[in-house]
Amino acid sequence: MDKVVVESFTMDHRKVKAPFISKCGQTETPKGDVITKFDLRFTQPNEDIMPSGAVHALEHLLAGFLREELTDIVDLSPMGCRTGFYLIKIGDADEADVVQGLIDSLRKVLLVEEVPAANPVQCGNYRDMSLIRAKEYAKQVIDGLQENS
Repeated sequence: MDKVVVESFTMDHRKVKAPFISKCGQTETPKGDVITKFDLRFTQPNEDIMPSGAVHALEHLLAGFLREELTDIVDLSPMGCRTGFYLIKIGDADEADVVQGLIDSLRKVLLVEEVPAANPVQCGNYRDMSLIRAKEYAKQVIDGLQENS
């Protein structure tokens, strides 16, 4: 049996400079559809780890805002290391479009006054959210992405 290669494990996390957006995987389904995976890296790996409340609030906020900005999103998933998110889209997509969609979504985060679905009916851990910290990271990522472009 061939050894499975997990793309994020092939990246040297000591050498990257966050924040960044990277097309980190692409696959074709048996019917020919393309599915693209993006690394939305918010913080520097092994240095600045987002607290779970910030990650959770950003996950709720970006789940809707990114779908307003970009088409054909399948999923937005937080990384277990709490340094960013994975974005899964149907079809091929340009990194520059994803960067702009994320910046526009994060600008919306800065304007909201509550996290959607932060209640016991719609969320399995609704108490672990920090809108204040989510906004801090949103601003940090916007500034960093604009600086790097």
